[in-house]
Amino acid sequence: MDDINFYTLLFLAVAGFLAAFIDSVVGGGGLISIPALLFTGLPPISAIATNKLASSMGALTSTISFIRSGKVHFPLVRRLVPLTILGAVFGTFVVKYIASEILKPLVLILLVVVAIYTIMKKNWGNKTTYTKLTAKKKFFFPLTVFIIGFYDGFFGAGTGSFLLFAFLIIGFDFVESAGNAKILNFCSNITALLLFLYLGEVQFTYGIVMGIFMVLGAFIGSQFAIKKGVSYVKILFLTVTLFLIGKNIFDYIQI
Repeated sequence: MDDINFYTLLFLAVAGFLAAFIDSVVGGGGLISIPALLFTGLPPISAIATNKLASSMGALTSTISFIRSGKVHFPLVRRLVPLTILGAVFGTFVVKYIASEILKPLVLILLVVVAIYTIMKKNWGNKTTYTKLTAKKKFFFPLTVFIIGFYDGFFGAGTGSFLLFAFLIIGFDFVESAGNAKILNFCSNITALLLFLYLGEVQFTYGIVMGIFMVLGAFIGSQFAIKKGVSYVKILFLTVTLFLIGKNIFDYIQI
């Protein structure tokens, strides 16, 4: 693109760092990075595709941090990875033909439910109580992960928050939920990225510059969360969820 300049790249670098710092723990970085990419003049689908390149770089960094800290439950997560990938494949192809905005009403309702539930459950997520999935959860939890993977490929905003919430529901604490969620979030990100590359929608200059600073933001953000522990992650999770609710309401007001 001829109009690429230093100030545009600097803007994307700063936005990428901030987005990844948040996204590395609880998701929601797309609230910053996608609007930043749209601000440069990219079409919506190209902005989403380019964000997948940058966010995949950041997600890989935070994934490695959580793995090295021992905050990932591999026996469960490795069984869920194929479902996340499959969901992301369907979602990415569908968004090429159907406007992702059709999901906004449902997303807003789900975010409100997530926020209210988290606020009301005072000691929820303070420690891990997970042992194994019950017979009922063996069906519903993998289905939930598949749906969230589809959502990530189709729309994406708040995917990390939904995944984290799903792991909280089955008994993990906030930090381990964040680690488990980040593995799956990375898998759906990289799957969607590969498909967007195939569709030719990625703007590489913007994506790589933003991605480099997302690596830095993700490293600092994930290390900060691991050191600060459950209380920090819970506050950040609620903050991002409330911002997501506010953004969705603002979008409706604009309409």
